Amino acid sequence: MTKADEFQPFPIKDQLPGVDFCLNSSPPWPEAILLGFQHFIVMLGTTVFIPTILVPLMGGGNVEKAEVIETVLFVAGINTLLQTWFGTRLPVVMGSSYASIIPSFSIAFSNRFSIYANPRQRFRQSMRAVQGALIIAAFLQILMGFFGFVRIFARFLSPLAAIPLVTLTGLGLFALGFPQLARCIEVGLPALIIVVVLSQYLPHFTKSKRMVFDRFAVLLSVSIVWSYAEILTIAGAYDNRSPNTQFSCRTDRSGLVSAAPWIRVPYPFQWGRPSFNAGDAFAMVAASFVAFIESIGTYIAASRYASATIPPPSVLSRGVGWQGIGTLLNGLFGTGSTCSASVENAGLLGLTRVGSRRVVQISAVFVIFFSLLGKFGAVLASIPLPIMAALYCVLFAYVVASAGITFLQFCNLNSFRTKFIIGFSLFMGLSVPQYFNQYLLTSGHGPVNTGLTAFNNVMQVIFSSAATVAILIAFTLDSTHGYRDGVTRIDSGRHWWVKFRFFSSDTRSEEFYSLPYNLNRFFPSF
Repeated sequence: MTKADEFQPFPIKDQLPGVDFCLNSSPPWPEAILLGFQHFIVMLGTTVFIPTILVPLMGGGNVEKAEVIETVLFVAGINTLLQTWFGTRLPVVMGSSYASIIPSFSIAFSNRFSIYANPRQRFRQSMRAVQGALIIAAFLQILMGFFGFVRIFARFLSPLAAIPLVTLTGLGLFALGFPQLARCIEVGLPALIIVVVLSQYLPHFTKSKRMVFDRFAVLLSVSIVWSYAEILTIAGAYDNRSPNTQFSCRTDRSGLVSAAPWIRVPYPFQWGRPSFNAGDAFAMVAASFVAFIESIGTYIAASRYASATIPPPSVLSRGVGWQGIGTLLNGLFGTGSTCSASVENAGLLGLTRVGSRRVVQISAVFVIFFSLLGKFGAVLASIPLPIMAALYCVLFAYVVASAGITFLQFCNLNSFRTKFIIGFSLFMGLSVPQYFNQYLLTSGHGPVNTGLTAFNNVMQVIFSSAATVAILIAFTLDSTHGYRDGVTRIDSGRHWWVKFRFFSSDTRSEEFYSLPYNLNRFFPSF
């Protein structure tokens, strides 16, 4: 510790202290396996939610829903392994992106599929169109990543601009928190209270050094409340309730268990040959843009929780390139959505204080295993969504609190320029998407309503993403407002991150982010 640090009660840290297991370390195998299973449980919420609302609109039933969920799980496991081995090498779980819902909805409601009277035939035709759009959209991420465009962007990214990006990557998903929890308050609220008590309060009252309650708070709370919900379902508490209440509260409401096969292996083009439409592809390209912008925020958050240094621009670019490979696999297999880093799993890194890469790779094995054993995976997928929403209230908050706002330590908070850029970008990042989403709900279409449906969808997708709006504003202001002034560059915290602009500038970059099997010799990072 330097003399300067002795006079600072909270000195600036490149790496987050207090993490029990960092990126390259791992807990003992039994604990690592349980932690990996916990990551699998957390990623089920998004995995089930998107197909649950998308497949029926396409004309599919419970069988098709179960097959799509199994496919999403299978490809997510593969993408997670690829990302942790060859991408950013950060402990991130790769799942589905909410940004692709709008383009997929537009395809499902397209008039060109109304000619099919058979719902299952309409589902297959709609899914083929989504697959074609995903395949084309994947090349945006591949080009932006592997051709170095993301690297150029990241080299100009300062801590000041990263704050709104990372913060709203979590905070922008607030609609998936308490509003979804409140759909079944008698199940969701106990789950929220239990996970907070187990993770934050109970460890302070126990004298044992074994961190069981805080590290496995998610598993314990889900087990307790899921059993409670099962008792309520069996007792007939929801027999005479509204369909919406039954859908949210019952543990047997989804029909997944009866529809899922015992064993099924997803394969490419299982719905048939993809079809291609320029308008569909145009909107899905916008979704892939939003997905990799939000994923960059998640990558930065995950690096913080893994007690690693900020990812060098070349590593972020490499990660986006492999994310594009993931979106391509999504299109080939037919998952219905683009590939994106899971925000909730990044929050789980902070909750458990375990940022181990190996734990996330173990979770990927669980994901693939349960995708093949359809019945067992369907049982786990039947966890009521309000329970998952309760977890989101905590996990999204971790992304906001620890990974986003803590970058303020690199900035000059006494600068009015700093205050304006942070405040304005955060406010507009929440306000603009709120306007676009509210307009869509009340009018049935977005505020941009031209004769070109594809252009309307592009605008709706981009400006419905809080993180995307925030980074567009913050990055533009930080890059143009007094950029050449040396004082403002210091106010933005650029001098703290200058040593990470190039892969070789800091020896820790090679320790955390170098490729396995000595592949850096063939694929060097710059």
